[in-house]
Amino acid sequence: MDMATIVPAAMGSSRNGSIMMEPMADTSRVSLRVDLIEDDDTFLRMGPVWNRLVDHAGIDHPFLRHEWVRTWWECFKPAGKLHILVVKEGNEPIAIAPLMLDQGRVYGCSVRRLRGIANVYTERFDLILTRRAKEACGAIWQFLSAEAAQWDMLELRQVPDNARAAEYLRFWAYEDNFLLGQWHSSDGPFVPIDQPWDSYIKTLSKKHSSNLRGRAKGLHRIGDVRHEIVTGGEHLSRTLDEAFLLEAAAWKGKAGTAIMNRPDRLAFYRSLLTRAAEGGWLQLHFLTIEGKRIAVQIALEIHNKLYILKSGYDPHYAPFAPSLLLCEWMLRDAWKRKLSEVDFLGDAERWKLEWTSQTRAHSWVFIFPNRMRTRWLHRFKFSLLPRLYEHPLYQVVRSAGRRLGLRLHD
Repeated sequence: MDMATIVPAAMGSSRNGSIMMEPMADTSRVSLRVDLIEDDDTFLRMGPVWNRLVDHAGIDHPFLRHEWVRTWWECFKPAGKLHILVVKEGNEPIAIAPLMLDQGRVYGCSVRRLRGIANVYTERFDLILTRRAKEACGAIWQFLSAEAAQWDMLELRQVPDNARAAEYLRFWAYEDNFLLGQWHSSDGPFVPIDQPWDSYIKTLSKKHSSNLRGRAKGLHRIGDVRHEIVTGGEHLSRTLDEAFLLEAAAWKGKAGTAIMNRPDRLAFYRSLLTRAAEGGWLQLHFLTIEGKRIAVQIALEIHNKLYILKSGYDPHYAPFAPSLLLCEWMLRDAWKRKLSEVDFLGDAERWKLEWTSQTRAHSWVFIFPNRMRTRWLHRFKFSLLPRLYEHPLYQVVRSAGRRLGLRLHD
């Protein structure tokens, strides 16, 4: 395997779970070492170092910060175990691969999954790479490939299409005759704040702007309408309760997708938002009428960018489109405070695209060891299944399976 400037000093893991990587040419450079972290205590103590690397890596979203990953691990309590790889230059950490190892099912087959510490609530994922990024990623890959007998599938979800780590991993996996796959997952809309507010407003459709003005006038006839922002305070727990109730009040609660519909989901967001308030990056945006909160946008502000996690509204005020009105207030505030971007996250839903035409593509990246069983899984997933999706009977079979409670992939 050609990895530019590094070759393994010894294949396989040492007693402490490390692989040493020596420079090929420049002997003045310090060698790289990969340490494996599997215990919770070590992971929990990593907070300051972890976040320092996130900042040095230029990661400007919250989904790889230690607070997010730690809260996810504590609240969702997955059946697997930590498999975090830390690349060190001498004794100094320069990269982290936040991975875990568990059992899953793919099309009815049990597989040993090596995957990112993430699930559907993690909107973006990557490896944390600082200096010597390509070499560090190469060291991570050599560690993973050396222990490939222990896993059947490497799964990285919601990886931005321009992520360096995914590019490096795919290259070296291909060189080592592993099987590759990638599925496009979502196009997350975002609003870049790179022009005056008045200029931005003119980019919106006339129909959308007219709709906003009409709804706002109707709501103002009822009472005093205001925009409230909560970032913490002694009543935060009660404020979070109100936010969660609003998030569930309309269709989400009935559909079972609201934060409050699952205890682990509720515990995750309550703990995460409390930690975010302590760190100074919580933003709870409310639309109020006569002091009553009727809509909410639950957001995090990191590196001068606003990330919208969840939203909701009181259905009694649905004729006035309170979520849209709150979105306008929120965007105005972002312009006023000179933020650089508002990221709606998630899919390119129609209501989001009313505010922007800019989207950010994400994919799921898969790597399989080249064994008979995993070759079958790879072929089914990336060759046979796409053809099945195109067949006219697919939707009929899928709907019938859902009614029977059958799932192909968890």
